[in-house]
Amino acid sequence: MKKIFVLTLIAVSFFALNAQQKQITKFAVVDTQRIYNTFKQNSTISRDYEEKKKRYQKEIEDLSEEIMDLRKKKLQAENAGDSFEVASLTEAISAKTAFLKEFSKAKNDELSHIKSQLNDDKFYASLYDVIRRIAIKEGYSMVLSLQD
Repeated sequence: MKKIFVLTLIAVSFFALNAQQKQITKFAVVDTQRIYNTFKQNSTISRDYEEKKKRYQKEIEDLSEEIMDLRKKKLQAENAGDSFEVASLTEAISAKTAFLKEFSKAKNDELSHIKSQLNDDKFYASLYDVIRRIAIKEGYSMVLSLQD
């Protein structure tokens, strides 16, 4: 009789522990910003965007330096009293400045278009879908974003 009581007590304890174990809430914390940054680094569109951005910035800096050099030459020509050279350099400065403005605008528009193709909303929607599926599969009750 004692053996049956002890076995029953052990069985009840085992089921109670098992029931308690199933009631434990599992939490997960996901760093979505880090995932997004990693994705962006490996994305072809993102790499293309970054490469073009650097190249365009370099070209803009080069054009700005040319304009600065022309302004220095103009100042030297003014000090030398060479009015023909001053007029010529003034025209060149105006033309290069106008070109720089148009070039900057065109390249910024192109970069904006490329950046819009990255479409953060689509990425996050698919990311949250994957997180949801993993949470269900692994038995997580709640998944929190590190940023929130």
